[in-house]
Amino acid sequence: MKLAEALQERKDLNQRLEQLRYRLTNNALVQEGDKPEEDPRELLRELDGAAARLQELMGRINLTNSRTAVEVDGKSRTLTELIAEKDALAVKLDAYRRLIDAASQTARAARGSEIRIRAAVPVAELQKQTDQMAKRLRELDNLLQETNWKTELL
Repeated sequence: MKLAEALQERKDLNQRLEQLRYRLTNNALVQEGDKPEEDPRELLRELDGAAARLQELMGRINLTNSRTAVEVDGKSRTLTELIAEKDALAVKLDAYRRLIDAASQTARAARGSEIRIRAAVPVAELQKQTDQMAKRLRELDNLLQETNWKTELL
């Protein structure tokens, strides 16, 4: 099994577990004399099986990510390191975009007022940095996707 396939299965299992939690909640109580639409004990068995598979898959994915290295910018880096960089960059990029959006609202904030409102940060400069971060994020994501389809799950 390729790492990418395992990641897809992990996503499906997470969705299945969420559905099972919802179905369990909906079948937890019934009026006396009635039967639930679905047997909660059977749903619990399904939940236990899906959770066990998810645990196994996550362990194997994490092991594979920590042992698989790729060349990036002339340096060998594990998939775990690349994922950490990508996740941190995504958080940073979101913050920059929100700042740029807020700082670009000067005209709306000043409407109908004698008070002049101006951006406290250099919007154009931040936008250039944001564009560079977005490009780096795309490159990391593409490299991870490519590697996931080439790598066998450990």
